[in-house]
Amino acid sequence: MRTYLVYGTFGWLVLTGLLHFIIDVAAQHLRGARPPGLATSLYYGLNTSFALGQILCGLLCLWLAWRQPGFLGERMVAVLCLAAAAGWLAITFVFMEYWEPKLNAAVFAALLIASVLMS
Repeated sequence: MRTYLVYGTFGWLVLTGLLHFIIDVAAQHLRGARPPGLATSLYYGLNTSFALGQILCGLLCLWLAWRQPGFLGERMVAVLCLAAAAGWLAITFVFMEYWEPKLNAAVFAALLIASVLMS
């Protein structure tokens, strides 16, 4: 059960990162939803880096879970993962106007806390 929870936690992170990029960056760019300018560049840059960070961290942790199933049992790994979750939550509440990234980051944080407590 612990293994599935860890895979689900970091799989959620990868999935929501991919969806965030597709919806908030690629789709808006292809539709031309935002006029060219500095604010648009900042918007795309923030959302691209946010999504890329989630995808890369999620893939790295999925690989770690596959290679070392009990890796969340190590205190430093758990602290780093929890710090990443707190950072994503802070970014969503301070810089993002939409509620979906906030919800996705909160679900990831809840899944991560459950995974750490189960390890």
